[in-house]
Formats: sequence, C-alpha cells, structure tokens
Amino acid sequence: MAVMVSIEMKFKPETAEKMLETMKAALVDTRGFEGCQELKSYYETDTHSLLLVEIWDSAEAQQAYMGWRVETGFIDQIGGDLAGPPIARTFEIRDDI
Repeated sequence: MAVMVSIEMKFKPETAEKMLETMKAALVDTRGFEGCQELKSYYETDTHSLLLVEIWDSAEAQQAYMGWRVETGFIDQIGGDLAGPPIARTFEIRDDI
C-alpha cells in the first residue's frame, strides 16, 4: 500500500544555507531510490524548517531508503546541523475516505 511520509527538519540558523545545499544534492538520490514515487520540499525561512513530503510505494520501501541513509552515514553527517531531531510521520494513502 502506498504511503505519504512527511519529514520536518529544523536547521540551526548558522547552518541553514549549507544544509539547503546539502539537501538539494541529497534529494536527487532520494527521488531516484526504488519505491519513491514523488518528493516535494517546502522551506520556511523564518524558522529554518524544511518539510519533505514523500510518496512511496510502501512503508517498507521508505524504511529501506532510511536504512540506506543510515548505512551511508548521511544521517550522522547532517545531525550536528539540526536544531533538534527530525519529525517523521507516515500516513496510509486512503482513496476510500
């Protein structure tokens, strides 16, 4: 079952511009990862918050992607530039409601 995943990351003000460039490059790989149907990003300048809205073939596909990001060290690489832990939510896509 397809899912929509939202991930909100708040950057430290002093690292926000660097993080936007980092994410711009990294999201190319996300969009090309098996099972990723769509990814849109939204940035709130005042709070330095990036919201990612992703559509995946399944929760398992998104979990495989996150596992890959952990294995490659990307999560550790960006962790110090975040103002707090990312907030992730997974929603079933329900066409029957």
